[in-house]
Amino acid sequence: MALSMMIFGTIAVFVRYLSLSPGEIALYRAVMAALPIGIFLLLKKEKIRFSVWKKEGVLLVLSGASLGINWILLFEAYKHTTVSTATLCYYFAPVIVTVVSTLIFREKLTKGQLLCFLMSTVGLVLITGFSDLSTNGVGIAFGLGAACFYALVVLLNKRIRSVGGLQRTFLQFISAAVILLPYVLLSEGIHLQALDGISRMMLLVVGLVHTGIAYVLYFTSVADLPGQQIAILSYIDPLVAILISVFLLSEPMTALQIVGGILILVFSLWNEWISGRKNNQ
Repeated sequence: MALSMMIFGTIAVFVRYLSLSPGEIALYRAVMAALPIGIFLLLKKEKIRFSVWKKEGVLLVLSGASLGINWILLFEAYKHTTVSTATLCYYFAPVIVTVVSTLIFREKLTKGQLLCFLMSTVGLVLITGFSDLSTNGVGIAFGLGAACFYALVVLLNKRIRSVGGLQRTFLQFISAAVILLPYVLLSEGIHLQALDGISRMMLLVVGLVHTGIAYVLYFTSVADLPGQQIAILSYIDPLVAILISVFLLSEPMTALQIVGGILILVFSLWNEWISGRKNNQ
């Protein structure tokens, strides 16, 4: 679990220096990720139940499309603002899920969850309000958009009950690839042939390592860990991304933005901890 989160946390470095559009990167990521996951499922002799399309095909397609759009917006955020700002805006997603769940699934919002929502919002204001909007505003908008679509993926997954875990992710990647292909062809077009050897290697790492292998590591560890431990370990991802942003890429963060980032991460984690306890009860 820790290794998968560390891998997820380093993806921005590779995406930032790929001379491809976010849509094209997302397409290749979905295609290349489906391959190792499919091989892993075959090695485990797990039958890929395509019959679920009859029952929940629409939800799988919608979740796959939302996943693809989520990637595009996040990659756009990386290109228009600092990695730390994009990541922290993106990690507002768990709070969005909690609030929307109270409206859609009629889940009760506890005082603790309400406090988490308010404090995470304060953190978001500190990050965005004390950022140079003339240079980072577009990136912040893309980051928040990515958070909304990731929240949509989570909410749709709550409705998909006939298939779960890695099989569901495999089918969602295929759905994302099918939907992203015409989008890329009709908008930016295919530019894979224009990449040099290093760029192609970086793209392979994004698709095979950051997505395929990382998701296999994630889902094979989920079954053996309690929910609270999963929630804690999942925050290795943004911490690694922020450390890379500040110390490797030398991107600036003001003192107030640091405070805002701490508020988002701490209260988002607390929110997931509370949600995990409610589910266990």
